[in-house]
Amino acid sequence: MVEQTHCALLRRFVPLTHQLTDRPPDHRAGEWISGTGAKAATRVLGTVAAALAVLALLAGCAGAPPVGPRSADTPVRLITTAAVMDDGQRLQLRRWGEARGARGLVLALHGFNDHAGAFAQLGPALAARGFLVYAYDQRGFGTRGRWAGEDRLIADLRAVAAVLRQHHPQLPLTLLGESMGGAVIMAAAETVPAAGRVLIAPAVWSRDTMHPVQRAALAVAANTLPWLVLTGKGVRRPPSDNRPMLRAYAADPLVIKATRIEALWGVTNLMDRARAAGPRLPRPALVLYGEHDRIIPRAAFCTMLDELPTPAPDLRLVLYAQGWHLLTRDLQGDRVINDIAAWLTSPQASLPSGEETVRGSPRLRRFCVDGPDLTY
Repeated sequence: MVEQTHCALLRRFVPLTHQLTDRPPDHRAGEWISGTGAKAATRVLGTVAAALAVLALLAGCAGAPPVGPRSADTPVRLITTAAVMDDGQRLQLRRWGEARGARGLVLALHGFNDHAGAFAQLGPALAARGFLVYAYDQRGFGTRGRWAGEDRLIADLRAVAAVLRQHHPQLPLTLLGESMGGAVIMAAAETVPAAGRVLIAPAVWSRDTMHPVQRAALAVAANTLPWLVLTGKGVRRPPSDNRPMLRAYAADPLVIKATRIEALWGVTNLMDRARAAGPRLPRPALVLYGEHDRIIPRAAFCTMLDELPTPAPDLRLVLYAQGWHLLTRDLQGDRVINDIAAWLTSPQASLPSGEETVRGSPRLRRFCVDGPDLTY
């Protein structure tokens, strides 16, 4: 009872309490865009680190831990609109293209706080080029939910990929992930067989590349205020230069607008695992990043690049001079989509954008060593 009283008082008097209840989303482009959740919220946390340290004494207020993977109860199966998982959970499923005559199969994973609709442009474009594309709402996303745990997200990917291989054994499977989806693919890479991987601005902002204040504040908050909800309102770090898309994105009811700290802690754990798996990334792989990305810091991305397997023709990097974080939805999104389609068709082919670079090149050296980090 004493702990409940303390927690009730804390919820009442802690600054930011107005953010603990759901509010209508802010539809103004350039304000809170849910894909910026990890970056924006940890930025806010950095300003309240001292207060959070004091609140550490009330750790009894911590919420329930994330849900881990369950043992299989029923076989995973696909129906028209969902992937039905082993525990009965239905993950909304989207499909573009037809199996008959397809040249390849793509399984796409969306980013943090997003949903499978993230591929509403990419999916049809790849289908028009002869690919069969599937995307599902990762657990806890698409509809309001709780962070499911990194192991659960990886287990879901493993299960859905296995079912797709069973349904379409004649088609080579490529895993494609945007931001957090890329991190899930990297973390699971050694356990999910695939013909190739496409990583679009992969979420690799691991703890060792965070500012120490951000890292400390997140740790304290996750252990004391996991229920605290941050909206990131006022943090101006747009994930794209496509303002009409951002307005529609902010108004999308399936995009999560407010993020619990426990989810930020979880996605950071996932990014740590993705970074750790980087040196063992299976090939062939295509890695894409934009010079204007304000969500995944360039320092974190360049550190990941340094740790990837030895440069080889089957590990390719494209650095878009006018690219942001949501690369396929930027104003130049068609250029990115065309590169992905060309690579899927032939991993050795020239990419139409002409922006491919290699590690050790003068351009990449200028970008990683000499250029300012726009995210700080």
